[in-house]
Amino acid sequence: MAEQGTTPGGKRGYAGTWPPRAAAPAGGYAPVRPSIWPPLVETLRQWARAEAGAGRLLPWVPVAFGTGIAFYFAAEHEPMLPAAAAVAIALCVLAVLLRRQKLFPVVVMTAAVAAGFATATWKTARVAHGVLARPMFSVALTGFVETRDIREKTDRFVLRVATMESPRETTKLERVRLSVKKGAAPEVGSFVELKARLLPPLGPQRPGSYDFGRDLYFQGIGASGFVMGAVKTREAPASGGFALRYAAFMQGLRDAIDARIRTTLDGDQRAIATALLTGRRDAMSPRVNDAMFISGLGHVLSISGYHMAVVAGVVFFAVRALLALFPALTAAHPIKKWAAAAALLAAAFYLALSGAEVATQRSFFMTAVVLIAVMVDRRAITFRTLAVAALIVLAIAPEALVHPSFQMSFAATLGLVALVQIGMPSLLASPDHSVTARVALWGGRELAVLVLASLVAGLATTPYAAFHFHRVTPYGLLANLAAMPVVSAIVMPAGLLGLAAMPFGFDGVFWAIMGFGIDWMIVVTQWVAALPGAVGRMAAFGTAPLIAASAGIILLGLLRTPLRWSGAALLVAALVWAVRAPLPDILISPDGRNVAVRGGDGRLHLMHSARDAFVVKEWLAADADARTAGDASLGEGVSCDEAGCVTRHRGGGFVALATRPEALADDCERAAVIVTARQVAQGCAASVIDAERLRRHGALALRRIGDGFAIDAVKPGSIDRPWSPAVPGDADSETTLRPPAGAARPAVDATPAEADLQADD
Repeated sequence: MAEQGTTPGGKRGYAGTWPPRAAAPAGGYAPVRPSIWPPLVETLRQWARAEAGAGRLLPWVPVAFGTGIAFYFAAEHEPMLPAAAAVAIALCVLAVLLRRQKLFPVVVMTAAVAAGFATATWKTARVAHGVLARPMFSVALTGFVETRDIREKTDRFVLRVATMESPRETTKLERVRLSVKKGAAPEVGSFVELKARLLPPLGPQRPGSYDFGRDLYFQGIGASGFVMGAVKTREAPASGGFALRYAAFMQGLRDAIDARIRTTLDGDQRAIATALLTGRRDAMSPRVNDAMFISGLGHVLSISGYHMAVVAGVVFFAVRALLALFPALTAAHPIKKWAAAAALLAAAFYLALSGAEVATQRSFFMTAVVLIAVMVDRRAITFRTLAVAALIVLAIAPEALVHPSFQMSFAATLGLVALVQIGMPSLLASPDHSVTARVALWGGRELAVLVLASLVAGLATTPYAAFHFHRVTPYGLLANLAAMPVVSAIVMPAGLLGLAAMPFGFDGVFWAIMGFGIDWMIVVTQWVAALPGAVGRMAAFGTAPLIAASAGIILLGLLRTPLRWSGAALLVAALVWAVRAPLPDILISPDGRNVAVRGGDGRLHLMHSARDAFVVKEWLAADADARTAGDASLGEGVSCDEAGCVTRHRGGGFVALATRPEALADDCERAAVIVTARQVAQGCAASVIDAERLRRHGALALRRIGDGFAIDAVKPGSIDRPWSPAVPGDADSETTLRPPAGAARPAVDATPAEADLQADD
């Protein structure tokens, strides 16, 4: 019999026999309901404590730093640099003072956000320069040629302006980018005189699309355009400086390498070989270029982390193998560190040779951090390495955060590092029975690693490819598995050996070997691109789903506990969000000359007074539409004459593009929306999009709501940034477009279709 004692409730009873009584209804005892919340909360606390443990804070610092940069680019007006810097410094000092307190993680993350915001603000202030607001015709320019870009149809160069004269404008620019006829680009470093037509930097072609003008601003370029007439070389009034002489030397080296490759390779072989070694992408046939991107191998054409890793890896292992041939060196000296130093020098040379663009700089910094870790006896591939590389890149070029190459590169690298840190230990464990031992012996483990790496990198970059390029690559894994081993083992090593043999005249054989590997890559790309369903298209969606997907990737990559699966939930939510994003009913180009209207068939139909193939291509891609800009079906249902065009949108009303004043009277009576550069008379019953509205707000997207349209503008009236300055006197833009109050309702055409008439009519 149990002994009588005190129960947990504080009352006397038989211990271990009955629980303490609770308030019970009449007639019996109340059942005890165990709660799941206390254990769940305690488990979550344990996971959170594990994630916040020693050494787990650093990988989150660049995430917070990048968040601050994102806040900067989301601001409506340019922040004040003194205020941003003061807040960042104060928070950093506070973080140092509280480094031994429990609040330290929160304070240091807040300080990192403020530091990112202040860094982006400082970078914009440092590169501040004028930006052309209106087109300028027949501008006389003199200056130094800083860079030259050889392209398929035209050449392009950047001119550092020395003098600028125009009969009507007094605008002064520091740099302009000009296009010329192929083969007519002047030499880098030369001083030239020319006349040009200048245009404002190209802005987004629809709300939410990429802002090329922002990229040009951070490159110091205030306008783009094309040369009118001849380019005359003149004697420079002064020296262009060391930077210009260096640029001229490197351009000459690239030209010499391209000339040597031409002696052995031609066509697409030469174009791809030159792109891999010098970063110059020209003369590649459209068929092969399209196949590269459809198959998912387009990343090979842009010098990135993969190329930098191959260059450094080949040099590292070659130097280490050569040094290992001498036992005295192996026994007495750290040849592994020497090999890492040689690989670092090779990567730096490759950076300079390829033009040192922002994407290549990012790749170099990542590779350099890995090699330096080897030299100081630290683990090379860790989250800390990735964090340090990301901080270096974002501190030097904060604008890289909004560039697709940065987003895709670091997403892929984060996935691969997570695979190495989390998945590889179990994958590379010693086989525990004979079957796995035989599989590992015959390369099964290496094949599994290659498959997993390609799969992880492809999945990590998919949200960014879908957002920026409206494209996914269903067979990207297949193409990478078939082509990348050849590129890594044959194409790139042969190219490096060709560079090393050039001074001695024995490079031809290496170019030929490189060509064999490139032929295999082309065969793979064309085969994969021809597979059914190889072209995966994704309609445009907003930045919110992309941010959610980015957060999901970061959580999946950085978290170690089961909390990481919250990242998978975020990715699923982002996918659903992106797929359900509404499509616009009307798209209007920045100049008002192209209008796309969604018809009753759900597809876009084009009205234009001057077709812009680039704009139409961007619209179709963002609509997940497979048609080309010249497709005849774009004009179906569109009626045009000398005065303009009219078509019906899927809501039933008419949309008119009026190019002449005599069309406006009829359009005002019948159309729901009019797009025109003309002055519209008072009392027009239609909603009007005129040239002044487009000049102030850029391209527009209209989505039907009720009896009007919701307006999404590239540049709302509240936006005023250095690369996209507000128009003087501008006010907040309207968010809806409705017929003018008091105007007569547009007449509805009541004439039935002839095919619908019945016999008794």
